[in-house]
Amino acid sequence: MTITGLVAILLAAITTNNFILSKFLGICPFLGVSKKTNTALGMSAAVIFVMVLATAATYPLNVLLEKNDMAYLQTIVQILVIAGLVQFVEIVLKKYIPGLYQALGVYLPLITTNCAVLGVVQLNVQNGYGFLPSIVNALGGGLGFMVAMLMFSGVRERLEGNEYPKFWEGLPITLVAAAITACSFLGFTGLVEGIFGA
Repeated sequence: MTITGLVAILLAAITTNNFILSKFLGICPFLGVSKKTNTALGMSAAVIFVMVLATAATYPLNVLLEKNDMAYLQTIVQILVIAGLVQFVEIVLKKYIPGLYQALGVYLPLITTNCAVLGVVQLNVQNGYGFLPSIVNALGGGLGFMVAMLMFSGVRERLEGNEYPKFWEGLPITLVAAAITACSFLGFTGLVEGIFGA
């Protein structure tokens, strides 16, 4: 695949094919950990790490399973690899960054079941990507996750100091803010299509 093709995959994964705002994968941490920018950034870094490593680790396993007519086991293998990587991230954060570990709380182990992480691995198989395009798609998916999380955490932090009607408090204002954040990504569609003809 050409450099232009790889850049197109990367930019599309960040913008027009954003896992949270376009494919609605990974909504749980998006709504749960986006109250503060520092926790959103920490969660995003953990998700990027897990996405890229899970893609790198599962790619050869997927090829091996397909060659031996055992492709039906791919999802189970992918989940096991992701679970192992999340345990590794959890141990590292607990030992070296305990503040972030405490701030992420229950959402850190939930990366194991974060459908955005499993989604990127599954989409790489469905799209027939080779190893390098798979890694680029995973990196772009993780960066897109980070962009969405940081944008949304910025919106939520600004909402915190403002007054609005009581019936908007809590989840309603959060969902409206999420919808507006998702709409902001629609502008990227023409840009990516215009540059790469995607």
